[in-house]
Amino acid sequence: MSEFVKASHILVNTEEEALKIKEEIDNGKDFAQAAMETSLCPSGENGGDLGYFSKGQMVKEFEDAVFSMDIGEVSNPIKTQFGYHLIYLTDKKG
Repeated sequence: MSEFVKASHILVNTEEEALKIKEEIDNGKDFAQAAMETSLCPSGENGGDLGYFSKGQMVKEFEDAVFSMDIGEVSNPIKTQFGYHLIYLTDKKG
């Protein structure tokens, strides 16, 4: 049976920007609010919500990170060809 995860993310251009946003989130800022204000991805309009997805649907670096996270965890910046992501894992099933 396939494993599915539900995650949100914030996409920015630089690691510095991602680290600054992560620090704000770690200090209590709402992840969805931060995504709406800063994410370059269209999902930012929905608080960064990517919905449920399984392995093989995201780029490798993103997938490797999200499938190794615990629910409720916010990742450190993950570099992909698109930029730097902060990932917030909201659910796992399967």
